[in-house]
Amino acid sequence: MTQPPQPPNEPPNSDEPQAQSPDQPQGQSSAQPPAGPPAGSPAGAPAAPPAGGFGAPQDPPPGGFGEPTPPPADPFTKQPPPAAPPTPPAGGYGSPPTPPAGGYGTPQPGYPTPPAPQPNGYGYPQAAQPGYGYPQGAPGQPGGYPGQPGYPAQQGQQGQQGQPGYPGGQPGYGYPTQPMYGAPQPGPGGDGNGGKKFSTQMQIIVAAAVAVVLIIGAAVVYSVTKDDGDKGNQASTSSGSTGGEGGEGKGSEGKGGEGGLAGGTEKAPGNTNSQVAFQVLQPEVTQVTSVKGSWLTDKAYVKSGASEVVGYDRDKGTKLWSVPVAGEVCGASRHMTKDHRTAILFKEGKPTAEKKYPACNQVGVVDLSAGKLLWSKSVTSATGGDRPVQFDEVTISGTTVAAGGTSGGAAFKLEDGAELWKPKVDGNRCYDTGYAGGEALAVVRKCGSYDSPQLSVQMLNPATGAPLSSFDMPAGVDYASVVSTKPLVVAANVGDTAGDGSGISDFFSIDAATGKLIVRISADAEKYAARCRTTDVESCQGLAVGNNRLYLPTEDHDGTGEYGKTNEIVAFDLATGKLLGGRADAGDRYSLTPLRMDGTSVIAYKRPPYDKGGQIVSIDGETFKQTLLMENPADETVRRAETSFSIDHSEVLYGEGRFYLAKQLISERRDSQADEKLYLSLAFRTG
Repeated sequence: MTQPPQPPNEPPNSDEPQAQSPDQPQGQSSAQPPAGPPAGSPAGAPAAPPAGGFGAPQDPPPGGFGEPTPPPADPFTKQPPPAAPPTPPAGGYGSPPTPPAGGYGTPQPGYPTPPAPQPNGYGYPQAAQPGYGYPQGAPGQPGGYPGQPGYPAQQGQQGQQGQPGYPGGQPGYGYPTQPMYGAPQPGPGGDGNGGKKFSTQMQIIVAAAVAVVLIIGAAVVYSVTKDDGDKGNQASTSSGSTGGEGGEGKGSEGKGGEGGLAGGTEKAPGNTNSQVAFQVLQPEVTQVTSVKGSWLTDKAYVKSGASEVVGYDRDKGTKLWSVPVAGEVCGASRHMTKDHRTAILFKEGKPTAEKKYPACNQVGVVDLSAGKLLWSKSVTSATGGDRPVQFDEVTISGTTVAAGGTSGGAAFKLEDGAELWKPKVDGNRCYDTGYAGGEALAVVRKCGSYDSPQLSVQMLNPATGAPLSSFDMPAGVDYASVVSTKPLVVAANVGDTAGDGSGISDFFSIDAATGKLIVRISADAEKYAARCRTTDVESCQGLAVGNNRLYLPTEDHDGTGEYGKTNEIVAFDLATGKLLGGRADAGDRYSLTPLRMDGTSVIAYKRPPYDKGGQIVSIDGETFKQTLLMENPADETVRRAETSFSIDHSEVLYGEGRFYLAKQLISERRDSQADEKLYLSLAFRTG
């Protein structure tokens, strides 16, 4: 769980700012693929894709479209040797930033250091092996996984492929000039025998030695995912383990097999191969603009735009309706009622010369089926006079909408916006920092001084705001995030020990009825990959809670193959804190990220290697058996579009054979993007 440095000229904790092409109406879907880099882009940047859309038939450019013609086979391995990556320029345009000490690329505690490559062993992983398009040793990423191809440089940043910068698009953050994640790495120069070929006998000896090392390494990697302090639990960890035998993570996945979707509603289609359904163009803006919020109903894919909420046909992308609001959508609930109502925050107006930064002080409820804003209002705080409260977050629990921030908060009736309650203010300078909803309503409340705060997590009566129980967080916790309200699970960075910007060093399983701690789970940031935005209460991503378990992905580490990274999803028992037996393996060159629960199963996304499309799988919460639900196209143009959206910082939805990626922040189009199609959302579907 590592985080890169903030790129220049951007506010901290912002999602990626980008913008839309001027040649299409705002919000309209387009089949045009993102454009390639401008002339003069650095070595290693992908070539511009042809016009015609992701899925449209296209005439290949000279030399063929798609995968390059392989070079002659190597005499030893009989495999085509990869081209050595060009050396990136020192600093400036097109170069990755200087990595911090101990950043990504440093062997992580909890995983074995890969064995040193054998001299003259062609094809063995090299020390400078890159991951997901990053050179090894690039800056750490926020809360979880090493960067994807074109991983954005900042929290929430998803830029477009083909730009001279990382798809975050920030000046000076150029495309890496080394191969993407999973690409074969160059071996030592020559054939390792002074320019002479190995004898047949020597080839056999070296191949056998490498095989033994890989088998031993696989066993060690497997063992480190177990609870070091629970020897009894380790004895059962082999049961339920999946993956590893499928080459690239497919062998262990049922192709819609029986029993693969335990307790869930998602079903594997007869054909799991997907296609691009549609793309939504970014609106043109003149400054960094929030577009937070996306939802999926039985008829529509709904996405916030610039000062509006828009419903699209979930298969075709045609606009069904639009709800304009006074200013940009600065917050949105991740929850939706059964009749498809949700809550949003928006600014009091659009920027003007007199007021460049309007306040985020409006809360409202949108009917996502009818496409209507049912109500909206602002409130004043108990101590703030007549000035409206500025909100940071909003959530829904039952029929209550709760919005809060550092300057105050309030709760409203979902139906008509009638005010229900406001947080109490006392002499200890206490205030509600934010709320988490869903099946229950929780609040993180902060008291005391800035230098020595005391945080508590309280369960609330949604109708009255009265505390039902309270748990005091330990000393050294400045911020806390609620992962789940039922069961109650809280994440925090105790004493800043995570040290990677993920916001997580420990999880707390709490009895919601009594406020007593059940168990504290230590989650080493160098072993486990999940993240929470530090100052937001309901913002955690890359994890799931169900079956009285906490499902976490491990950090990426060396796989069992000759090259490439991989990871696993493991589970902690919320009653005992023990790491349970079994795991879901991503398979070499893939990386798993939990998205949500589906009954007793976990829906997860597999970030792809450089030559594959991403996958959606359902993981049985007990056996960890994987069922493939979707596999995206391996076409280069589509891959680049898919991986331009960082899973860690995008809004990611999957349901009923449909997969949606969307941005949360966009910004003004740069000169280098003059001819590019910039996208707000990207949709895939099967069938």
